[in-house]
Amino acid sequence: KIISHFSPQINMSHLTLMSSCLSPGWAVLPQLLAPVTKRLSPGFLERTLILLDVNTRSPLKVLNENFLSLQVDPSILKNGWLDFLSSKRLVTLARGLSPAYLRFGGKRTDFLQFHNLKNLAKFRGPGPDYYLKNYEDDIVRSDIALDKQKGCKLASHPDMMLELQREKAAQMQQVLLKEQFSNLYSDVTITARSLDKLYNFADCAGLHLIFGLNALHRNLDNSWNASSALSLLKYSAGKKYNISWELGNEPNGYRTMVSRSVNSTQLAQDYILLKTLLQSVRYYSRASLYGPNIGRPRKNAILLLDGFMKNGGSVVDAVTWQHYYIDRRVTKVEDFMKTRLLDTLTDQITKVLKIVHIHTPEKRVWFGGVGPEWAGGINNLSDTFAAGFLWLNTLGISAMQGIDVVLRHTFFDYGYSHLVDQHFNPLPDYWLSLLFKRLVGPRVLAVHVAGLQRKPRPGRVIRDKLRIYAHCTSSHNHGYVRGSITIYIINLHRSRKKIKLAGTLRNKTVHQYLLQPAGEDGLHSKSVQLNGEPLAMVDSDTFPELKPRTLRAGRTIAMPPLSIGFYVIKNINAYACRR
Repeated sequence: KIISHFSPQINMSHLTLMSSCLSPGWAVLPQLLAPVTKRLSPGFLERTLILLDVNTRSPLKVLNENFLSLQVDPSILKNGWLDFLSSKRLVTLARGLSPAYLRFGGKRTDFLQFHNLKNLAKFRGPGPDYYLKNYEDDIVRSDIALDKQKGCKLASHPDMMLELQREKAAQMQQVLLKEQFSNLYSDVTITARSLDKLYNFADCAGLHLIFGLNALHRNLDNSWNASSALSLLKYSAGKKYNISWELGNEPNGYRTMVSRSVNSTQLAQDYILLKTLLQSVRYYSRASLYGPNIGRPRKNAILLLDGFMKNGGSVVDAVTWQHYYIDRRVTKVEDFMKTRLLDTLTDQITKVLKIVHIHTPEKRVWFGGVGPEWAGGINNLSDTFAAGFLWLNTLGISAMQGIDVVLRHTFFDYGYSHLVDQHFNPLPDYWLSLLFKRLVGPRVLAVHVAGLQRKPRPGRVIRDKLRIYAHCTSSHNHGYVRGSITIYIINLHRSRKKIKLAGTLRNKTVHQYLLQPAGEDGLHSKSVQLNGEPLAMVDSDTFPELKPRTLRAGRTIAMPPLSIGFYVIKNINAYACRR
């Protein structure tokens, strides 16, 4: 049965269409809407499967301007890619996603030691036969050239140098993954030179660096040993590096990594000590501190978070935690489209928000690290177009629930869930993130839909595969005036879905940005097309033109199967979006 008109009585708290269809209120919709149905032409009924409207009076949530942010893993210190962060192309790609935070952290955060030395080679150790002196000399020459530059330091690396690095990284990748699967990690050294390069990358790209300090450097009484952290703070302050800080990574998992646990009381005391250290270093007396960056909110993690918030969680500027959807059992592209999997995120967020709001109701909550899959993802799966469904679902649900910032693991290099590959080419999730940054602002709007009903089977919960979210259009996009609205839609159906704009959205001009896989690989593709045109960088510092397709006023939106679309409603002058 087709619901033929939008009812203002419908207000979805979660924007998955079918989950709304399952609420009891839908059972009475045919009666509520019957008088209106008679006024509509038969042709309208045949064409319209879904009616969509947005509350334009007031925002549901207001998020951080840096809502979509990035992460790089300390593994780049071990596999050599840190030396290449000055690449003009990498900096350009990162700059495309600014303004954003850049978190330097991950599993190896708690094995990181700072040494105030300039010479990287002393700590790099012996490498493979091909990774010998002339390669090291190239790195040193590159460093010297960068030192002579003023302001933002950028480099162009010879192809041979990059090829050698890719060979080294491929070999080291196996070592890093083995460490992660075994939960046995080796120490990581960050020198003053490495920190300079990391900060240069963030600064050039317009990203604010958040540095994760080692929480497993401990004294005999299990209290945190802050000596290495203090040395790093003093060096960074001397350089006037604008950095925010966090301590540790997934403290609920320490027992499995080092056979040592840190309870919530001790963790809170460690954060209080770090806050004191920041205040003692004059340059960082007002620096932001984030944490405790717990893992997925299962029993132990929830207990740790609750105790942390009770015993000193007020010292952090935002509460951070991590979420990963799936594990190594994922073997096929269809696993990325399981609606049961997509919906697990809502329950996880609810658990964390409940704990935080009990102790500090006004405290912001961040995803301190989020990725489509655990353990760095899977080659030819988590780096393909299909992974974008999970990524955009994360952004949409997080925004609706009021998660203030989502830090994507990872921007470059680690595993297979990165945004940019080792040839410095953007992967599908990068293009999706770029469109999100350019079109989606921090003001979240409530969406109302009415649409095609499906008869539920007894004993089975049916979840829909059409997900619709709405925000005010980004104020950083000067192509659209204030008051515009951006709607983004995930169509997981294997059939086309038609959407008719109703209510306040009726008869407005729409700009369509439709993302689909490019080439013959379908959902396995590592390339993307926008409105039918393949997306690729023009050169190292020039993005392709992201041209919309204009849909005339009143035209039905047709979402192709297994696609993602951004739709900007122009000239709507939404009250919620004028400020």
